[in-house]
Amino acid sequence: MIKKTAGQILSGIFTGFILLSIIPFVYAKTMNAGIILADDKGNILYAQNREKPYIPASTLKILTSLAAIHSLGEDYRFPTYYHYDEKSKNLHIKGYGDPVFTSEVIENLSSDIIGKLNIKEVHHILIDQSYYSERIDIPGKGDSLNPYDAPVGALCANFNTIMFQWDNQLKGFISGEPQTPLLDFFHDDIKKTNLKQGRIILSQQQSYLYPGLLLKYFFEKENVPVTGSIRIGAFPLKNENAHVFLSPHGLKTIIRQLLQYSNNFIANQLFLSAGAKAYGEPATLEKGIQAVLDFSRGRFYPDSLTIHEGSGLSRSNKISPDQMLKIVNSFKPYHRLMKQ
Repeated sequence: MIKKTAGQILSGIFTGFILLSIIPFVYAKTMNAGIILADDKGNILYAQNREKPYIPASTLKILTSLAAIHSLGEDYRFPTYYHYDEKSKNLHIKGYGDPVFTSEVIENLSSDIIGKLNIKEVHHILIDQSYYSERIDIPGKGDSLNPYDAPVGALCANFNTIMFQWDNQLKGFISGEPQTPLLDFFHDDIKKTNLKQGRIILSQQQSYLYPGLLLKYFFEKENVPVTGSIRIGAFPLKNENAHVFLSPHGLKTIIRQLLQYSNNFIANQLFLSAGAKAYGEPATLEKGIQAVLDFSRGRFYPDSLTIHEGSGLSRSNKISPDQMLKIVNSFKPYHRLMKQ
């Protein structure tokens, strides 16, 4: 298996990339290891099993990042569309896969809506999640409380996780993040963990409603009451007739965060969004796979690439050392996005 890191580009006398783990070359021939070492001009200095495919684990995120830049554009900002119906006072929101739709961003969105539309009251908040297929099951994802097992979606808040901790003075649970309210809606799930501190991973249905619940909280914080409920509903307008809120985070900033924390959720959001951008909505695993393979064509021998998702969770992903060296070299223009 390839060592589970985002990868590293070495500058100066040589550029090297070592797969599996850091081991002395003398043992390479007796181990099931893939190794390739090249100088800064691309000349191979040492190689072992260079064409043999291995499980890339999290190093796959480099290829996913490149494919996202190619498909979306390096200055891309994820949009979120909204429309307020004056008659019904319903607010419609449609997401487009923003991987970093955090509490801070949602509070900015609520301020944007209030400021632009001068609304005084909201009845129902209706969330349109249709940009992503409902039947996306990331290969390798489990059912644990680990953040890499969080579901993906078109409009997801806080990586579809909720941080919590016990407050001895209040004798109750509070949010683990000062910028994020701990909503009563999730208290029962938190109690079921039997933990004093930790996180819960949202179910798909919870993840669909969570952005709307946070919007409700921030509206009411600004004295805009929400008198109805949070619902799933189709967006009633074409995008060109609706208001758009652009993420404050550009794609390169998102990729920096992806690689620094090896964030599987962000990786698969980019993977799926790249596929939807290339082949139309709804986003599916198949479209994401095809987008990565299309990008790889003529660059990384895509006929021998085996890709099942974008984060490296699946053990069915396969990439050879030869291919990974080409991928890493292609990432040189963006190497500053990796943690120094």
